[in-house]
Amino acid sequence: MSALLTPRDIVIPEGAAGRSRRLVVLLICSSSLFLAYLDTTILNVALPTIQRDLHTGLAALQWVADVYLLVLSALLILAGSTADRIGRKRLFMVGLIWFSAGSLLCSFAPNVESLVVLRMLQAVGGSMLTPVSLSIVRNVFTDPKERAQALGIWSGIFGVASACGPVVGGILVSEVGWRSVFWVNVPVGIVMLLAARRYVPDSKAPRARRIDVPGQLLMIVFLGTLTYAVIEGPGWGWASPAILVLFTVAVVSLAAFVILERRHPEPLLDPRFFRSPPFTGASVIAVLAFLVMAGFLFVATLYLQQVRGDSPLRAGLSLLPATAMIAVWAPVAGQLNGRFGPRIPLVLGGVFMTAGAAVLTGLSASTSYGVLALGFALLGAGLGLVNPPITNTGVSGMPPAQAGVAGAVISATRQLGQVLGVAVMGAMLSVGAVSGSPVLSAAAGRTFAVATRAPWWLAVACGALIALTGWITTSVKARETARAVAEAS
Repeated sequence: MSALLTPRDIVIPEGAAGRSRRLVVLLICSSSLFLAYLDTTILNVALPTIQRDLHTGLAALQWVADVYLLVLSALLILAGSTADRIGRKRLFMVGLIWFSAGSLLCSFAPNVESLVVLRMLQAVGGSMLTPVSLSIVRNVFTDPKERAQALGIWSGIFGVASACGPVVGGILVSEVGWRSVFWVNVPVGIVMLLAARRYVPDSKAPRARRIDVPGQLLMIVFLGTLTYAVIEGPGWGWASPAILVLFTVAVVSLAAFVILERRHPEPLLDPRFFRSPPFTGASVIAVLAFLVMAGFLFVATLYLQQVRGDSPLRAGLSLLPATAMIAVWAPVAGQLNGRFGPRIPLVLGGVFMTAGAAVLTGLSASTSYGVLALGFALLGAGLGLVNPPITNTGVSGMPPAQAGVAGAVISATRQLGQVLGVAVMGAMLSVGAVSGSPVLSAAAGRTFAVATRAPWWLAVACGALIALTGWITTSVKARETARAVAEAS
């Protein structure tokens, strides 16, 4: 095992040969992003089946989806800084092994409690993939134009994963069972591990940064208590002492984290990053966009299967207008970002998301599929446009020595958005009782359909904020500030 993980000295030459080698590295790193996003989208289609087979309720389903994202969010920044410290290739390969092993263990979970615990274990490996692969791409592609195109491709892969996930998940759940959605990660992870060992060059920061243990612990406490309070709030009562205590601990831990990071000589999250308007804007937009994406997939999947009676496969196919548009528009966004900058795709993406969510605010149990498809397609187009410029805007202005941390912050904000999407939109749905049966009664279905309107209105607000933030933080003055911050870091 140690021989397998020992990075080989790989030097990427100049010229055509170097360009080809860089493209291979980009393919490997993009595949890790595909694996991470596929795991999320493929699982959503399986949730109603998991609910029925493991005899569980809506809150437990939220934990199955959210605990992975929660651990991922808490550890991404640590993974990024650790990669800068010990070597990006080494940590990337450890992540592939850990993620693949965790996926295999998840497939054998006997009950929902063990599945939640094993999803946490799987997420530890996942936390080493996305930010580290992003920092590898950032360091391999040194030409600004090539880097913008490479980051656009890297980000655009999430659209392909989003398109494949529901359909592949539907086929696997219908033909094999829900456990098979975890099996698919294992062979892909093994192939990527062998390819990374052979082709990916190693890199790390010139000076190793110390691990900020207090900052990491405070981040875990903040995310854990906030998510727990939002998921369990509907059942326990928002004014119950336990929920109020959880929210209080979340606020206090966040305040303590901010104070600590401002004073720490080598903080987990460098506050100076947020002096850059484009970086701050990219972080805010990432939270909002992925809140909408995760919440949309969670709510729409339950609606399609439990209200409309779709099979897992049919539900996956019904989501294609959204997922296909993500795949189609993501590379377009990368090209727009490379030629004109991030403003056009960010603003246009926010507008599309607002329009798509608005179409769904009148959803009922008998809404025609044509209306659903229109709303899904507009939402998908908006999500596809927004993701690539988030990555390039957040990472390109940062010094190479901190590429791992900068990439991890952007990745963490994405995951935080997904955590909040499932938790908040799931909490909004709690007014509509979701039974353990595959299809709700007519009356329960009508109640559930009406309950989805609040999440769609939240998505409308998020889309509008994305467009506004994208416009404000991509001005000429904002870009000049970002350059000054990078030079001072």
